Amino acid sequence: MIVLDCLGDFCPVPLISAKEKVKNLQPGDSLMVVTDHSCVLESLRDYFSDRDYGIAVDEVLNGVWEVTISRKLKPQPEGQI
Repeated sequence: MIVLDCLGDFCPVPLISAKEKVKNLQPGDSLMVVTDHSCVLESLRDYFSDRDYGIAVDEVLNGVWEVTISRKLKPQPEGQI
């Protein structure tokens, strides 16, 4: 898992950084964005939930979130393993 420390960064910097980092993710890989700004949560959710990524949010401290963005696995065609 790649960790992207965005503590203290304001929008749109974390979203731009996350978009760059996920370009290198393989299916099943994850990127964790650590942020202390709630607007970043909404930006990341809005962008990645409509694409081929899963997103999970965990508030690890009061006002500090870990947002895990996972590249979804591609479904295998029937008959292939």
